[in-house]
Amino acid sequence: MSGAAILGQGCRLIAHDGASLPAVSEDILGPTGQVIPLFAHGGVLVVAPIPGMRNNMPVWLALWDGAPRDAAYGATVLARVTELAFHATTERRQAADKARLRLMNLASATAQIGIWSCRLPDETLTWTDGVYDIFELPRGSRITRETTLGLYVPESARQMQALRAEAIATLGSFNFDAEIVTARGNRRWMRITATVETVNGRARSILGMKQDITDAKQQAERIRRQAETDTLTGLANRAVFQARLDTLHGDRPVGSLILVDLDRFKAINDELGHAQGDACLQESGRRLMAACPPGTLVSRIGGDEFAVLTDQHSTVDDGVLCDRIVQAFEAPFVLGGNTRHVGASVGFARRDDHGADCLYRNADLALYQAKSAGRGTWRQFIAA
Repeated sequence: MSGAAILGQGCRLIAHDGASLPAVSEDILGPTGQVIPLFAHGGVLVVAPIPGMRNNMPVWLALWDGAPRDAAYGATVLARVTELAFHATTERRQAADKARLRLMNLASATAQIGIWSCRLPDETLTWTDGVYDIFELPRGSRITRETTLGLYVPESARQMQALRAEAIATLGSFNFDAEIVTARGNRRWMRITATVETVNGRARSILGMKQDITDAKQQAERIRRQAETDTLTGLANRAVFQARLDTLHGDRPVGSLILVDLDRFKAINDELGHAQGDACLQESGRRLMAACPPGTLVSRIGGDEFAVLTDQHSTVDDGVLCDRIVQAFEAPFVLGGNTRHVGASVGFARRDDHGADCLYRNADLALYQAKSAGRGTWRQFIAA
């Protein structure tokens, strides 16, 4: 309302937004009627009542001596009250924003979570402390999308960029686990959640949350390894071997199956005890791994039984590989100060069109032939 209306209608109370009220009431002034002077102008005193609230918002009182005032004078008073209201409201909002940010930072630090936003199209970034901490950057330091993207490992950067572009194009959202190398050189995993904010049907910003999930990833990897690894030798266990064998024609087609059986393991156990028997199996696993080329799956599938699944695209000839394996076991084992010759018999079969069971059976027949031939040698299955 205008300044003239304030004076001409005799209104004495002005709300925080400049609206006038008909009278000063006790619920506004409080039981004691206390006020705080704000400013005076030409006989008009503007005060803030205590508690001075109306509908949970502050109000101001304009008190004057009853002398007539023109519209210009009233406008001056109202302008000053409005200015005070604006600054008070701004300060309250800023204080509330700071309080929310402090609370957000406290909560995000506890959960290793940070909140982020990226304004479109200029790509201006805003981070809470939690995001700086994940990237191990100084809090409040200058950040750009380009430099931040450089901290992602290449594959994660590529995938994240594709998901982000799709979300912006469709005004949608995405979730993604990304691997980064922090500013201090540490590898970390973080979970990104992102949502596109729109105005009038157009992408205005993209915002969301980043959470450090490195510990969870490492724990999941430990559990996976425990489920897939033979605890004694560190080789793949029988479950992994069987899963690979059952998918002969998968993404990594199997070329051949090699079965390895230790020749004198029982004597080791009987003479030196189970502790040295375990040491023998561990050394056998190391020798077998050293003999096999990269891309080969080496597994312990039983007590002293090992299996090797070669890749179809391996450049190492099966016969050459079998020679290497036999030779790897010719050197004596030193077990608890005792020297023993263990030796190994090897049988292998190449993959055919008859499936996993047939391949295993053929390799097992070849292994039996190697043992029958005097051990410490290898045989290939050849169909009659």
